[in-house]
Amino acid sequence: MEIAVLKNSGEDTGRKVTLSDDIFGIEPNDHAIYLDVKQFLANQRQGTHKSKERAEISGSTRKIKKQKGTGTARAGSIKSPVFRGGGRVFGPKPRNYGFKLNKKLKTLARKSAMTYKAQDNSLMVLEDFSFDAPKTKDFVNVLNSLSVADKKTLFVVSNTDKNVAISSRNIQNAKVTTADELSTYDVLNADRMLISESSVEKLQNLLK
Repeated sequence: MEIAVLKNSGEDTGRKVTLSDDIFGIEPNDHAIYLDVKQFLANQRQGTHKSKERAEISGSTRKIKKQKGTGTARAGSIKSPVFRGGGRVFGPKPRNYGFKLNKKLKTLARKSAMTYKAQDNSLMVLEDFSFDAPKTKDFVNVLNSLSVADKKTLFVVSNTDKNVAISSRNIQNAKVTTADELSTYDVLNADRMLISESSVEKLQNLLK
């Protein structure tokens, strides 16, 4: 599959790059995508939730009423879960929500996500560019030139460019990531995926 390389002004450079069918033209595996996205979202959870059980509640341990003769159920502690202010039964405890996935499955998920982007014509290749200084205005101009300012946009670059990364930070619908850090979730969450020319080969080597 061949795709034209564009300038950041939106003009055609006249060059084309070949996207490997082994990465951008496979039979997508929806279940692999589901598992990878599920793992990504699970890893974002802090897991710091905590409620107090009856042993952790501050309160008296005296028997609050006599055992018999009250006409109501027996009760031995004010910290019992049946009373207001008592402990909680089986409440949440701090935990790690992460789980393991095989490397081959995660690779398949990323390939599947990028295949969907290629099939939807939501994929663009840009020649490498940089800014002299970090400026949000310069990054907005690039988005406007490519007619993606109103879309969720993912920029994939080969190496971290500090000026480009900082310039995009205040733009809600744009994200810059490197080929090494590309996730299935980021690909699917974006309406448009823009890949720098130098990162195409890097991506294809990483996902062989």
